Amino acid sequence: MAQPKTQPKQGDTAKDRILDSSVGLFGQYGYEATTARKIAEAAGVPVALINYHFGSKEGLYRAVFEKRAPAIYDQRVVGLQLARSEPDWDRRVELVVKALIVPMFGLRNGSDDGAFGRILARELSDPSSEGRGIFRELFDPVAEMMLDALGECFPEWTQAEVNWAYQTMLGAMMIVMMDIGRIARLSGGTADSSDPEAAAVHIVAILTAGLKHRDRSQTKHMQ
Repeated sequence: MAQPKTQPKQGDTAKDRILDSSVGLFGQYGYEATTARKIAEAAGVPVALINYHFGSKEGLYRAVFEKRAPAIYDQRVVGLQLARSEPDWDRRVELVVKALIVPMFGLRNGSDDGAFGRILARELSDPSSEGRGIFRELFDPVAEMMLDALGECFPEWTQAEVNWAYQTMLGAMMIVMMDIGRIARLSGGTADSSDPEAAAVHIVAILTAGLKHRDRSQTKHMQ
């Protein structure tokens, strides 16, 4: 199996090497299957240094999020501010969708070959993630902002309708973030998640249309 492409840089401290090496491993194998020994070997350090610098493997895992999540958070906040300042309703709905999708798809072009994006997608679907509380602490605040922005775009929707719409967008986003070639294979290469800009254009267009033309006849009375 090919090794993760995230590699420590020359001149980095041992702590930096551990942190950088863990991203590719967590992205490829997931939290449970990535052992401290694998990380130490990739970083070229003794296993004991992981506990010394981060307290535990979970502490290291959390540090990966704490280092990289703020940039995504900031991009989403800016995107939502732009959306809320847009007077044209059609354009505002599209900007809300972009605020969710574009920062994540941009991770596929990152220096870690999209590994952090895969970590995010894995953590979102991991049954153990609630116990770690990473999403609750680092991402729920901006998720609540996203839900508020959707509710402002569709004030007649129930709270349940707004929340299911948000979860649908997350699901579409996760499929692209976790893709390792199936989309290209099924499409004969005409759709490829390795082109995140094109993927964002298509997914944003589909999700925006779905929100704007939603048939509420079966859901508007449900809460």
